[in-house]
Amino acid sequence: MEKKGDHRKLRVCVATCNRADYSKLAPIMFGIKTEPEFFELDVVVLGSHLIDDYGNTYRMIEQDDFDINTRLHTIVRGEDEAAMVESVGLALVKLPDVLNRLKPDIMIVHGDRFDALALATSAALMNIRILHIEGGEVSGTIDDSIRHAITKLAHYHVCCTRSAEQHLISMCEDHDRILLAGCPSYDKLLSAKNKDYMSIIRMWLGDDVKPKDYIVALQHPVTTDIKHSIKMFELTLDALISFNKRTLVLFPNIDAGSKEMVRVMRKKGIEHHPNFRAVKHVPFEQFIQLVAHAGCMIGNSSCGVREVGAFGTPVINLGTRQIGRETGENVLHVRDADTQDKILQALHLQFGKQYPCSKIYGDGNAVPRILKFLKSIDLQEPLQKKFCFPPVKENISQDIDHILETLSALAVDLGGTNLRVAIVSMKGEIVKKYTQFNPKTYEERIHLILQMCVEAAAEAVKLNCRILGVGISTGGRVNPREGVVLHSTKLIQEWNSVDLRTPLSDTLHLPVWVDNDGNCAALAERKFGQGKGLENFVTLVTGTGIGGGIIHQHELIHGSSFCAAELGHLVVSLDGPDCSCGSHGCIEAYASGMALQREAKQLHDEDLLLVEGMSVPKDEAVGALHLIQAAKLGNAKAQSILRTAGTALGLGVVNILHTMNPSLVILSGVLATHYIHTVKDVIRQQALPSVQDVDVVVSDLVDPALLGAASMVLDYTTRRIY
Repeated sequence: MEKKGDHRKLRVCVATCNRADYSKLAPIMFGIKTEPEFFELDVVVLGSHLIDDYGNTYRMIEQDDFDINTRLHTIVRGEDEAAMVESVGLALVKLPDVLNRLKPDIMIVHGDRFDALALATSAALMNIRILHIEGGEVSGTIDDSIRHAITKLAHYHVCCTRSAEQHLISMCEDHDRILLAGCPSYDKLLSAKNKDYMSIIRMWLGDDVKPKDYIVALQHPVTTDIKHSIKMFELTLDALISFNKRTLVLFPNIDAGSKEMVRVMRKKGIEHHPNFRAVKHVPFEQFIQLVAHAGCMIGNSSCGVREVGAFGTPVINLGTRQIGRETGENVLHVRDADTQDKILQALHLQFGKQYPCSKIYGDGNAVPRILKFLKSIDLQEPLQKKFCFPPVKENISQDIDHILETLSALAVDLGGTNLRVAIVSMKGEIVKKYTQFNPKTYEERIHLILQMCVEAAAEAVKLNCRILGVGISTGGRVNPREGVVLHSTKLIQEWNSVDLRTPLSDTLHLPVWVDNDGNCAALAERKFGQGKGLENFVTLVTGTGIGGGIIHQHELIHGSSFCAAELGHLVVSLDGPDCSCGSHGCIEAYASGMALQREAKQLHDEDLLLVEGMSVPKDEAVGALHLIQAAKLGNAKAQSILRTAGTALGLGVVNILHTMNPSLVILSGVLATHYIHTVKDVIRQQALPSVQDVDVVVSDLVDPALLGAASMVLDYTTRRIY
């Protein structure tokens, strides 16, 4: 993509302050360097890169064959709060001359360091466009304030996760200037295939160390609570000494409190202890191999909760420094690391495990996206930013204090007849279920939902279940962003424009998610059923009505007006029977429980339903099950009705195959088993050859509506949302 309105080369200044930000910036710098016809690259080095005590890490930039245009000594030593402020001030004094000389079109700034704040402030005040890498993330310390301050100064944003993107939008940033690219370091991580990792392990840890039998420790001070972070570091070292495994300890960064942490290391003799190797810096390519083959990583570095997930290495995150970040299931948080025993227990829980590799922070293709984004920047556009104001979701993560509890969700299924509430565990087990008749009026229904949820939440404590949130499955059209039922089905009266999220969240003090019951069935299949691990599939729910849900590229499709997957209202005949939606010939008019009940009543009224071996008590309403029973006993008319219904459903599935081309279609609901064979016959007769091999299966989930409602909670609160 060429730059709009300006065909000259884009002059890009990349400023790097420390070893951590260089690991994210280097892949971008290499990418820029490979396209000299589009870009000119200037490299500015400052901060701890130029300090011997922190490894003189500017040398790795030179080893990567980058020309360093400017070296700025900006660090005022002292490693306390005042020194950090003075360092920012010193950088602000020196940077204007550099920027006036280089005159970059855009400056690339990374992350949340105090040095980066000085860079962004200087560039913004000098009307230089800023591209900020890794904005929108949440960690949990003063870094959050610095990162978000840089976001407000920056003109363009490259973020790593969908949640970070939503946070940026919620911070009023212009969506058109946000790129969801993934983390640039993942471009290296996911292609790291060094077969000679043993030589790297031996070089840093000794000849007698085996893979998965050592620990990497990297802990930094928390500048908002230096005293506590030093104490926590001391407890960590004590726990590591007791755990008695070979450990590579990296020196902390240059933040206030680092000097005291180094004193703790020396007081405990870590640099001379036979089980420990203490180092100032490890080159990133070698560090990748060390953490990839470690038995565990411990500390509070962002690397632990971000990059290490790419390898599935177990991580113990200590304290609050990274507590707000999205993590894979490999991360165990020890928020209150206030005892040696608690940290030691965490080591016993995590050491030696192997978790699934996580791609929360990237898929290995960040740099090509970033370069394309840079080329699209129009230098003729006004520098002034635009703002908007959307909402943001809250996220919660696991904690060692709760590890012995069963992480669970409250699931609510709002049906036409019954109102059900269940406690559902992370594994999809329904721990306990409560059922009541669904009241007819709005006031009674809301009151009963609140009452049942409060009682279930209280019962969950006795069952040792920690409730993470509430998921609600309901009929009708739902706005899941706002938690509002827009329009309901005729089965649920007085249920339009209903805000379900607010009263439940206010009462239970828990996050609440709401979605359509067909969508929930698809979510249940994605998490617990036959759709698990599939990128694209469709669920069709055959019950009182016909509903469904569509999963595309692992995500649920809602549509522009939250009306996607109204699969029951696919029209399969222009002159078919009337449908409850007001149309004619919909699948629902043929194959739903209501449609079969209508046909059963008509046969019964004409005395054509009952055959030998069946009867209908006078006080029992004739329904779909009676029609199915009659068909099984040989009633030809009942068999014909069921065949027609199955054919209509089959034609609907053919339309879905031709439109969506999913890899699987799942029939869910009480009628699925009665339709499956007819549906497959219709596909063989009517579908294009290219989709005839798509499998159609019957769901094996017992309660898809409840499990789907629970999955909304369990997926979001454990960060696994991809």
